[in-house]
Amino acid sequence: MMNRRLLAAVVLVSLLASLTGCAWWDSIWGKEPRVRQTPEGIYQKGYEQYKKGDYKKAIETFTRVRDEYPLNPVALMAELGIADSYFENEQYIDAEVSYNSFVDLHPTNPNVPYAMFQLGMCHYQQMQTIDRDQSETVKARKEFERLMARFPQSKFSIMAEKNLREVKQRQAEHEFYVGEFYYRTKKYEAALKRFEGIRRDYANLGLDYKTNRFIEETKQRMKEEEGRRAKGAQSAAETRKAKEATEAPKAQEGKK
Repeated sequence: MMNRRLLAAVVLVSLLASLTGCAWWDSIWGKEPRVRQTPEGIYQKGYEQYKKGDYKKAIETFTRVRDEYPLNPVALMAELGIADSYFENEQYIDAEVSYNSFVDLHPTNPNVPYAMFQLGMCHYQQMQTIDRDQSETVKARKEFERLMARFPQSKFSIMAEKNLREVKQRQAEHEFYVGEFYYRTKKYEAALKRFEGIRRDYANLGLDYKTNRFIEETKQRMKEEEGRRAKGAQSAAETRKAKEATEAPKAQEGKK
């Protein structure tokens, strides 16, 4: 009888534990009850990881918030947290994808200007020196100008405008580098086209005096080249005439 009562008590305890949850059972053994993590709490954990520079873990934590609580407002901040973590970890291609996704999915969100600014910065951080390909410079300019056109009053547009000047200057210096190369290799027409493009498209960026000087010198070289060609053509014509004049009497004698 006692064994049956003991067995029934054990079953009852087990049943109560299953009905009332782990917190009741933990209290029997002096343990702290386990508390379900909130999306805000998980996000805060990701933010702390981000601040410590542990970007890989931050991305994992923010991704969990985004995927497990997509309808919670904090999921939007988690999306930006993912993008920011990629950016700070210099994974600019992944950051660009994440910022683009945010802008496309949440076009009316107040953080869109920030995401658009960061899109420009993804390319800005990858700009090459003036002797290299300028594809990233062109993309940075495009993103900054797009932000300024869409949100002209945003503080991020003001920041973009400052960076845009540097981007344009990088483009101008690249164009001058190419133009100077053409000038040195005596491809004056190609050089002039570059220099005149700088004067037209990149005025007031610190290259005006140098550009104008090279335009004048290039034109002078082109004029000198044209003069040499004309002189060479005239000399060739005179040589041909002299040769013809010399050969004409011989031809006449041959006929006799």
